[in-house]
Amino acid sequence: MTINQISIFIENRKNALSELTNVLATHNINIRAISLADTNDFGIARIIVENVEQVMGALERSHYIVKSTPVIAVEIPDEAGSLNKILKILADNGRNVEYMYGFTGRKSGSAYMIIRCTDVPETEKVCEQNGIRMIGQDELANI
Repeated sequence: MTINQISIFIENRKNALSELTNVLATHNINIRAISLADTNDFGIARIIVENVEQVMGALERSHYIVKSTPVIAVEIPDEAGSLNKILKILADNGRNVEYMYGFTGRKSGSAYMIIRCTDVPETEKVCEQNGIRMIGQDELANI
């Protein structure tokens, strides 16, 4: 069970991020999670939203280069050591985490980690076999 992350390539310059969020705000798009990585010349904003196709269309019409990537979103209890338990299970099963970032559920009260691994289907199997709850794209509106 995966969700779709949108990666947006943006220039590393003053106001570039606010221009991006202005496009999203103008289209009444709620960002559920965001991560930003940069280099000297450009940045990559990774966002989780409910309606991926609508958002990608709005961004492309605004001349952004975008890409959709499947990622895993796992539910994490709000208690010390919860993330460590999940990362240990993944490591013990040979899963390499390329990057991750988190967000909280506004209705569920739980925390969620977006995890990108090299082999998403195999990582899904590991999560399922170890009782790690994953959420799908259709659940985003309800958490």
